[in-house]
Amino acid sequence: MCKYILDTDCVSLILYNHPQVTANAAKHQVAVTIITVQELFNGWSGRINDPSLVHNLPALYSKLWTTVKYLQTIEVLDFTPEADTCLKKLLKDNPPLRKNRLQKDMRIAAIALSIGATVVTRNQRDFS
Repeated sequence: MCKYILDTDCVSLILYNHPQVTANAAKHQVAVTIITVQELFNGWSGRINDPSLVHNLPALYSKLWTTVKYLQTIEVLDFTPEADTCLKKLLKDNPPLRKNRLQKDMRIAAIALSIGATVVTRNQRDFS
């Protein structure tokens, strides 16, 4: 089982070959969540469907393909009933966390809590 879960920002940095993040991730058994997969695909879908970026479709599809290939090399953790129970408890016990902008981060956190893993993130404000 994984000990560390990379949040979406960390995965994006790896996809853009950030040397420090890539090196650190390679030293540990890491995973991502299905929430990160959703966020990555939503991002690429938005860019690919943006009429102002139609001139850049080959590069956009290439980056989407790079994302797909990366996701084939890493464990993807599902949003299980246990994660759902953790999420509901987090939101019940911490009403300020119900903000819309935090929903995906809360789902990633719930998956981590449900399996005893640590989220790796630069977003200390939202995950703390």
